[in-house]
Amino acid sequence: MVTATTLVAVSAVVLLAFAALGAWYARGRIETVEDYITARDSTGGGALTATLVASSMGAWILFSPAEAGAAFGGITAVAGYAAGSALALAGFAVIGPRIRDRLPEGHSLTEYAHARYGTAMYTYVLVVSVAYMFVFLAAEFTGIASALSLIAGVPGWQTAAAVGVTVLAYTGYGGLRASMVTDTVQTVLILPLLIVSVVVTLVALGGTDAAHATVVEASPELLDLGSATGLEFGAYVVVAVVGAEMLNQAWWQRVYAARDAATLRRSFLVAAVAVVPMVFLAGIFGPIAVGLGLVEAPADASVSFFLVVNEVLPDPAVIAVAVLAVLLVVSSADTLFNAIASIVTVDLPRLTGLAGDDLTTAARAVTVVVAAAATVVGAQGYSVLTLFLLADLLAAATFIPLLHGLYSTRAWSGGALFASAVALAVGLAFFPPARGVLPLGGLPTASYFVSFLGAAGVSTILALLTARLGGREYDLDRLGDGVRHLDDGGERR
Repeated sequence: MVTATTLVAVSAVVLLAFAALGAWYARGRIETVEDYITARDSTGGGALTATLVASSMGAWILFSPAEAGAAFGGITAVAGYAAGSALALAGFAVIGPRIRDRLPEGHSLTEYAHARYGTAMYTYVLVVSVAYMFVFLAAEFTGIASALSLIAGVPGWQTAAAVGVTVLAYTGYGGLRASMVTDTVQTVLILPLLIVSVVVTLVALGGTDAAHATVVEASPELLDLGSATGLEFGAYVVVAVVGAEMLNQAWWQRVYAARDAATLRRSFLVAAVAVVPMVFLAGIFGPIAVGLGLVEAPADASVSFFLVVNEVLPDPAVIAVAVLAVLLVVSSADTLFNAIASIVTVDLPRLTGLAGDDLTTAARAVTVVVAAAATVVGAQGYSVLTLFLLADLLAAATFIPLLHGLYSTRAWSGGALFASAVALAVGLAFFPPARGVLPLGGLPTASYFVSFLGAAGVSTILALLTARLGGREYDLDRLGDGVRHLDDGGERR
């Protein structure tokens, strides 16, 4: 049995190693706030692809796909998760060059929202985007705390605090550059570790045929590709993941960090292809855990991956899987710390007049606050998938009206805000976890499927309708005029 002392010691070595790497690389490279949050036009194809893979494959990959496979529709649900993850990255291969072209000196999605739609829509998008990324971060901390608690009984608050403090140390100091260089190394380690973990576990189970037979005997419906439950989950999780990632500031940062538009397209497409097998391999552990009789309660589904590993692998292999989980949470946590800080930092000059060193200091202070709050939430042990679905719903109702303005000259602030707000209300009305909180009566049965597709569908219809009826015209060539370069005290270059 793996002891808490051993696991904490190994995790500490991994965390400190990446803190040292990130701080070392950033030393002398952060001369301006632009360096801290954008690293504009500085990243080539290999490094950009690596940071995209590492940032998109957080600890959630070991929890949410497996939970979907165990409790939300089996192998078909896992396939839906993989498709959603890939489509989200592929989407940026399309809209990324458009963003760079229309806002060449931009920094964030909220900056775009303010320039295109004004204060009201900007405020709404700011709240939704930060809420999504914060919940994502808290879910990552929840996942790693649950994993180490299951493996060796490590208290959740200790795990969350250790990860939060260590990642904060190098991200707060080195910003986006530190995050991207550690992502590159993490990708090199994560990919083989994940593949080896899956292969070794399957061998320990007696091979793929034995694992398949175990699931068939216990719950054959989990392997049914035509499962109505799985197809339903796959449909709404694609909408959920794509919508959420469109509002993830981490990708907008990397759009600007890419050396050029061609590098951006190629890297996002390669990353989109790479995440599919990773999500699928992790997700099959959900049905396997059910087949082995390890999922005894609904809460067990989210830790299916670790239940299987803990059951069949020797202690050294279990520790290796724990290291994989730590690497995954670090790869996404540093990204999210910096992404949330960058959104707030871009807005501070307009709200407070801060500039130069004061602005960089403020960015680091914001990172500290975000880290502390996420650490507290992450230690509470909530369901990882439920946290993600709540955050995803906010984005599903918002991303189409927001991005519509990148292409339509007729989209306008009131129409976009109306479409998003009504769509969110529709989504919440059918969102299962909301039924115990919102005083809603007389509605059909709560359904994630209706909630997500309803939110996305209503927002799309209303965005198009209000644009057509609004009678407004906007010159998209002016979109970048209001975007300020942060190192010039708010003056455009």
